[in-house]
Amino acid sequence: ERFGMPRQYGEMPQQKRESLSYGSGFILKENFILTNFHVVEDATEVIVSLSDRREFTAEIIGVDPLSDLAVLKVDGKNLPKVDVGNSSSLKVGDWVVAIGSPLGLASTVTSGIISALNRPVTTGTVGAESFVNAIQTDAAINPGNSGGALLDSQGRIIGVNSAIATLSSGGTSGSIGLGFSIPINEAKRVVDELIATGKSTRPVLGVFFDTTYTGTGAKIGRLSPNEGAEKAGIPAGSVITSIDGVKIADQVGAIVKIRSYAPGSTITVTVDQPTGGSKSFKVTLGTAPSN
Repeated sequence: ERFGMPRQYGEMPQQKRESLSYGSGFILKENFILTNFHVVEDATEVIVSLSDRREFTAEIIGVDPLSDLAVLKVDGKNLPKVDVGNSSSLKVGDWVVAIGSPLGLASTVTSGIISALNRPVTTGTVGAESFVNAIQTDAAINPGNSGGALLDSQGRIIGVNSAIATLSSGGTSGSIGLGFSIPINEAKRVVDELIATGKSTRPVLGVFFDTTYTGTGAKIGRLSPNEGAEKAGIPAGSVITSIDGVKIADQVGAIVKIRSYAPGSTITVTVDQPTGGSKSFKVTLGTAPSN
């Protein structure tokens, strides 16, 4: 479940209602702030409050709904930047700290460990999903923590807190120790593109998955002409079982893993072929606009 912008349940208003919601973020470089897309989605004005009580009206530089990231800019001096860590070096069991404003309670710090890595997570509504190759943590993350920093034991940013799992069937519940963060190494590429151009790109394998397939793996229904999968010789009807040695359980797992790479990357895709037998293919990923 995503959190950040409030949703109205049980009624269909005839017109938009003005509302106030809280999210979190951090200064990644210069005057640029990184947060979640769903925190600023549909916002008419974004006010940034720093821990030293300064407030700024922020400009939205760019958003990437597919990765649930947004970059803001404020006009201020002597802004405190966070040190950037390496999310690729993380191990399950490492200590982490989450900082944010859950329920509007500014500068709240919670701690825990990394519970899992490379966890496929989807957020959002059908047709407008964000796909995250997530860091899972049991550090308490609640509504309002969205976009906040997940730090390693040295105080370096290693993830962007973005989602929680919930046991409730309606509304928004609190933390049950299942929080998910976007790895900072994957977020940095999107951030750099948004700062440079206001837009971002996503990697493309060049396949359409068979959504009716219920077996293990991701079945390729058809190929996109002249894209990476076709050029590599992967036949339609194949079932992707692993990407770069990481097992693929289903279609979501395949999409999340592919989107963890930069466009132009060369990856190894292992498939069960429709004619029988397993085979690995080297595929160079294409590129497409994210927004």
